[in-house]
Amino acid sequence: MKEAIRTEILYDLQQALKILKAREAADVEALKTLSDHSIEDIAIQKDLELVSVAVLVYSLYKIAPALNDSDYQAIWNELHNAYHALSQYDLGRYNRSIRNLYDLVKKSNAKVQEHLQDVMQAARIKKGASLVQRGLSIGQAAGIMGLSNWELQQYAGKTVALTQHDEKIPADKRVKVALTLFGVK
Repeated sequence: MKEAIRTEILYDLQQALKILKAREAADVEALKTLSDHSIEDIAIQKDLELVSVAVLVYSLYKIAPALNDSDYQAIWNELHNAYHALSQYDLGRYNRSIRNLYDLVKKSNAKVQEHLQDVMQAARIKKGASLVQRGLSIGQAAGIMGLSNWELQQYAGKTVALTQHDEKIPADKRVKVALTLFGVK
């Protein structure tokens, strides 16, 4: 694992631990914000390890209100284990912890278990659309998130974010640069 990826995952896990430390109503929105932050890392790094953490955080955001106290604590403990394993460069233990986290999320609640696959798929699609917004092609974003182009196109085509576009460089400057590139005076 690249050091930049490891650092980003450690940051995301540490933030998730802080958010979930004391169970509060604000946790849900904080997890959503953290998930949105991690999607920016995916757009830059294009790494599957980051995808698994982003989907996990987004899934926690979706199911946290429905968790009972013992499941909530078990998830926090496993997040803590994953963080410490990765901080000590123990990738085997880290991977087991991430797998255990997914299992805990699946087993935590019968209602959650019914909808987890939908939540995971929705997380991949939503985060894939976020990657498209950040400049990746639909094919690249779908590949990174483990989706087909069709799955991502159906969702991305319905979002207004893709049609909104603000230019940061004025048109006259863009034209001057283009003319300079082609040698036109």
